[in-house]
Amino acid sequence: MSLQPTLFELLQEAKTISSPINFKGGLDIDTELRASLSADLRHAADERGRDLSRAEVAARMSDLTGQEITLSMLNNWTAEAHEKHRFPAAYLPAFVHATGGQARAFEVLSRYSGRFALPGPEALRAEIQRLDEEENRIRAEKKKRRLFLKEMGEGI
Repeated sequence: MSLQPTLFELLQEAKTISSPINFKGGLDIDTELRASLSADLRHAADERGRDLSRAEVAARMSDLTGQEITLSMLNNWTAEAHEKHRFPAAYLPAFVHATGGQARAFEVLSRYSGRFALPGPEALRAEIQRLDEEENRIRAEKKKRRLFLKEMGEGI
């Protein structure tokens, strides 16, 4: 099952986006950004739902950007101990695509920027497809249970 929020959940979250942070150091998001990048990497999957390794994500990002992005770079960007290694914002679109649409890191940047972004048409189509599949699965389960009741002579 996808961990991607539904459109309704995204709209609800939009209501909770706080006003710009106005205290000193309030926008130091390094720890949260590294954690979100790590979570996105843990949940990275291809279009068939197969888990992707960090090395595969790095290779996909390299293909998408035309720049060499290595496993070592990904590891440095996510390691709390490597404070001098920061994830380049210019790589964020490639990262989202390379992880199969994982967007925790994107959401961290959006939230702290005081902005909100809705998923594109492809993400909405994927969500509709996921809901259709879930609906079909539930129908099939109900059908099995009705058949079982019928076989027990109980009917509905």
